[in-house]
Amino acid sequence: MLRLTWVQPEDLLGHELRQARQDGREPSAVEARWRAAGGADAPPRAGASPDRASRYLRQLAEDLLDELADLPSRLNEPTDLEAIKALCPQWPTAPRGGRCGPSCDCGCDAADRAVPRAPDGALPSRVSHPAAGSRAAGAMGVPPRERSRAWGRVGAGGTRQAPVSVPTPRPPHPRTYHAAWLGRAVGCLLGKPVEKLPLHAVRELARATGNWPLNHYFTAHGVPAELLSAHPWNRRSAPTSLAENIDGMPEDDDLNYPLLNLLLLQRHTRDFTTADVAALWLDELPAGRTFTAERVAYRNLLSGIEPPHTARHRNPFREWIGALIRADVHGWTNPGAPAAAAEQAHRDATLTHTANGVYAAMFTAAVIATAATGTHDVHACLRAGRSVVPPRSRLATAIDHGIRLAETHADFETVVDELHHAHSPTHHWVHAVPNTALIAAALTHADGDFTGSVCRAVSGGWDTDSNGATAGSVAGLLAGDPDALPDRWTTPLKNRLATSVAGFDGTGFDTLAHLTHLEATRS
Repeated sequence: MLRLTWVQPEDLLGHELRQARQDGREPSAVEARWRAAGGADAPPRAGASPDRASRYLRQLAEDLLDELADLPSRLNEPTDLEAIKALCPQWPTAPRGGRCGPSCDCGCDAADRAVPRAPDGALPSRVSHPAAGSRAAGAMGVPPRERSRAWGRVGAGGTRQAPVSVPTPRPPHPRTYHAAWLGRAVGCLLGKPVEKLPLHAVRELARATGNWPLNHYFTAHGVPAELLSAHPWNRRSAPTSLAENIDGMPEDDDLNYPLLNLLLLQRHTRDFTTADVAALWLDELPAGRTFTAERVAYRNLLSGIEPPHTARHRNPFREWIGALIRADVHGWTNPGAPAAAAEQAHRDATLTHTANGVYAAMFTAAVIATAATGTHDVHACLRAGRSVVPPRSRLATAIDHGIRLAETHADFETVVDELHHAHSPTHHWVHAVPNTALIAAALTHADGDFTGSVCRAVSGGWDTDSNGATAGSVAGLLAGDPDALPDRWTTPLKNRLATSVAGFDGTGFDTLAHLTHLEATRS
């Protein structure tokens, strides 16, 4: 029997009940009707329950999904871009003169950039990030070094400061994009075999082979049989992502979406619309390569539902991590322009996501756009990302908490335990809120170091491959050159990526870097 994941109404209902409580709706009456009819919870980790529901229960689930969508929310977490900007007191200003071209002479190496300023107008202190690998690789117990914070959390005090317009730096050299693509692939590949596993299983499997604190790709060699039986690797990923099996970068949605967004910019430029994203998916993205919110939105498109309603109609995954993993290209192609990157990510994200799911994509794009300048440390990049997130949103609270924990605790395991204590009882392991907090914490605690960032992100559990990919993209940009990334991470990739996105299967990361540079420099 085929049980297609992430679309069965009887499973969507359980996810929507949890989502309703998270976004300020009161679903108790609906839930009582579902329980009385014999309805069950959503599967805790899988995409579909093992058995099909009765026709009556399935119809009831569809009706209740529609009722839940009509419940009012008490939270002020808009999805509309202008409403988001109105809530962000430190929204970055557009650089003077727009984006730089390849022959720019606007003073790109000036010290001041378009990053949020302190309430007193001062720029945050800058601390150069260490060269990739300069820290003891993967040393999660290294205390966070003393870091200057010129103005605490973005939006503190709620006062809008006068924006400062500054020139945009020219796009990075293609080798910097090469490092970013490699970083994304490395982090994704590191997390693939332990995706879906609970946190304690990730730790036990790594410790069994002496790979804790995490410092290498996972391996099955040396893991006791009883441990492998208790915590089997991700069944689809283990044959291509364990250290002994890696032969190039295997296909993953965390790499497919950046490829699709390259196609998006090639065909529609940075002025694309959400409808352009939808049309591209229907043309180029196999339905079976979509998951969670993307799969529901894809189904909605085929049912004749148009964006942005595709993000809301019977889509309980609309605040999960899917939009975040699509954000890299929007940041890569807007170096020094975090606002432009966030707005671009917003147009992409609203096909499938709402509220905090959209904020997570905007945050990531703004972080990456700032990292792409090559002039900021990771902490300034995170502050720039935080400036495009409404300060009173659930995502803002989670990011602030993650960064604060990373600044406070020398042992990253303590940071992770605190994050899981705060979020795991109420959030699915793919939800954007806890995963974004973990990414921010990992980058902060590692101080932008490449190995430290990807290893911390993956070691924190939840959506391990997606978190590793995003942390690797940021840390790769900060490293600035593929030669700055340790060989043990990059050599197994063999400069080769597998994908079902037409025209890209077998492409090298150096070629992808060149294509990204072309889009970043296109006026």
